[in-house]
This record gives sequence, structure tokens and C-alpha cells, in this order.
Amino acid sequence: MAYRSLLRVPGAAFFPLGFLARLPYATSSLATLVLVQAASGSYAFAGLAAAAQGCANALGGPVSGALADRHGHRLVGTVTALANAAALTGLIAASHTGRASMIVASALAGLTQPPVGPLVRVHWSRLLHTRDRPDLLPTALSYEATVEEISFVAGPAIVGLLASLGPTAPTVAAIALLVLATLPFALSLTHEGAEHRQSSRPARTPLPRLPLVAMFLAMAAMGTIFGATQTAVTAYANDNGHPGSAGLLYALFGIGSAVAGAACAWLPARFTLRHRYVTFAATLLLGALTLVAGDSLHAVPTAMTIAGVTVAPYLISLYALTERLAPADRATVALTILCAGGPLGTATGQVVAGYLADSHGSTGAFLVAPIAATAALLLAVAVFVTGSGALRPAVRVAVGSGTPESGGMGRAKGRTGDGDER
Repeated sequence: MAYRSLLRVPGAAFFPLGFLARLPYATSSLATLVLVQAASGSYAFAGLAAAAQGCANALGGPVSGALADRHGHRLVGTVTALANAAALTGLIAASHTGRASMIVASALAGLTQPPVGPLVRVHWSRLLHTRDRPDLLPTALSYEATVEEISFVAGPAIVGLLASLGPTAPTVAAIALLVLATLPFALSLTHEGAEHRQSSRPARTPLPRLPLVAMFLAMAAMGTIFGATQTAVTAYANDNGHPGSAGLLYALFGIGSAVAGAACAWLPARFTLRHRYVTFAATLLLGALTLVAGDSLHAVPTAMTIAGVTVAPYLISLYALTERLAPADRATVALTILCAGGPLGTATGQVVAGYLADSHGSTGAFLVAPIAATAALLLAVAVFVTGSGALRPAVRVAVGSGTPESGGMGRAKGRTGDGDER
């Protein structure tokens, strides 16, 4: 019944369009690896190009978020969608020239990546409060977590299928999706008027810096696992004579994650958010160790599915903590700061795993994942032991933004106690 009510708020077309709008982000990193590796003949250089893309995305995301908070989601979403389509077109052209131009084009593709996930989460909060349906916010954010994981199933699968047509095909598909889906979706987002933007500027709330740094590093660790796994399965597929299967193998990672993300809705309320964060960081390490074991036992498809189950619960905990901390008038930039850790970590994982893949094959590349997961667990324990007092909801002052005045977005989601999310 809740999902049926949610369907009537923005209109049915919003949902498929929102899913398609995410696919360029879900495909771009792996598509870049495939394109640049084919053009250069080197996994290490392909990892370096993908790393340049990820680092630029980490820089560009918070800038886009800050601009969206000031000038509206519609304008920023539209401009970044068009710019990203142009940058990816430039990457295809650069693949026929030299290595330096491929690095520059990859960086531009990352810098202009539309921050669809953060934009749509803040959009839901504002839209549902405007329509006097804040009770639907938990449903909306649960839907977003699930559809995001599904996009990371579909994205790599699309890359894997299209790579059989040629290394350029996945990037061409990403350009088409940007123009035909991301751009129309951006135009459907809320557009704050000049009066609201001017009135909100004097009351801008400082961001909670240390807690956001912790969340950024936690997401960077997850990104490192993503990047290392992408590179490792690409090497594994090539070593086994089936290069087109890399995207399909990585899609199994997303399938397990999507199932686990949906199951998070049934977690008991007494399982508090901070306890979830530590627990799911521990299970993430177990999943990363499964990848190493699967490679040694020649059971990578099974290991990818099992390891994926540990991903979504960890990510949902990070989003929930960040949303809980975010001031109302800085919500978009807070979420983009969190998300910036992902591509930065992915870049790190791709570079390190790329060099290990060149020298030790997929076995060496897979070892990066448990190292990053260990770092994620140590950070989670440190936050739980020494920093839990800092993980308190921000006091919100920007009532005009349509989000709760106090207690962070977590209050609107019905959290209780120390920030439980459901």
C-alpha cells in the first residue's frame, strides 16, 4: 500500500526514468576500463584512466552538490548531463589518439558526472513534505536504495553484453542514456526559486566536518572494493578466454547486494544504526575474503554473488548516518561529499588492482578487496568507540527547504533512539 501511494506522488513515469538516469554512472567506470584497455593494451593504464575519472568525480560531485543547494537541482542536473555526454564523446575520440588525451578525457568524464543519487534523495524529501506526505519518506528512500543496487546489476550487464559488439559500444550507450534519460529526469526535479535561494543563504548551517570525513573514508573503502573487484573480474574473464563475461560477473555482485538491500527493511528497531554500521562493516570483510577464496577455488561467479550480499547493508548504513547528520540547507552537498568517497576509492582500487593484475593475474587483483574491507572495519570500530557522540542529528534551520527543521532527515524517516533508521 505504501508503494502504491508513493507511485501517485510524482507520477508513474518518474520511476522508470529515474532508473534509466542512473545507468550512465553504473556503466561509466567499467565502460572506461573496457575502452581504454582495448585502445592501450594495458590493464595498468586502463586502471589509471579509470582512476583519473574517479578522482575527478570525487572533486566534481561536492561542487555539483553545493551548486544544486544554491541554484536548484534542475539547473545543475541538466548542465551536468549535457556536459557528461560531451565528455564521453571526447573519450571515444581520444581512444584513437594517444594516452595523454585518454587520461584528460577520462578526467573530464568524471568531473561532469551528474550526481543523480544525491539529487533524487533530497528531491524526495522536499517533494513529500510539500505534498504533506512525510510518512512516505522511509518508503521512498528504501526504494532508492533498492533501485540503486539494481542499476549496478544492469549497468555492468549492459557493458558486458555491448562489449561483444566492440569496446566503444558501452560508452556510446552511456551517451545515449545521458541524453534520453538523465537529461529529461533532471528537468523533472524540483526547482527552487530565486526567493528561496536568497532567503536560505544567510542561514546556511555549517557542515559537521569530522563525522563527514569519517563517512567519506568509509565510502572510499567501499569504492576501493568496487574498483578492485571490477579490475579483478576483467582480468579473470580475459584469463579464461571470455572477456565479454566481465560485466556479467560483476553484475552478480549487484544481484546479491540488491537482495540484501531489500531485506534491510525488516531489520528490528532495536538494531540501532551505529550497531548496524559496525556489524555490516564486519560482514563486508567476510564477503571480501569470499572473493579471494572463490578465485582460488575457481568459483568466482558464486563468490561474487555471496560477497554482494554484504554490500548494500553497509552502504545503506552510510547513507542513513550521513542523512542523519546533514543540515537541511546543506543536504545535497553532504550526500555528494559522502558519494565522492566512492569514485576516489574506486580509482584507488582500480590502479592498485590493475598493476597486480598485470603482474599476478586476477589472484593478485582480488587481494585488494579484503585489505580495503579491513580498513573499513577498523574505521567503523573507531567511530563506534570514540566518535559515536558526534553522530547526532544536525539542528536544521532552513525550514524553507521543505525538510524537517530539526533532527536531520533521519527524524523524518521515523528513527528512534540513537538514530535507528526504521
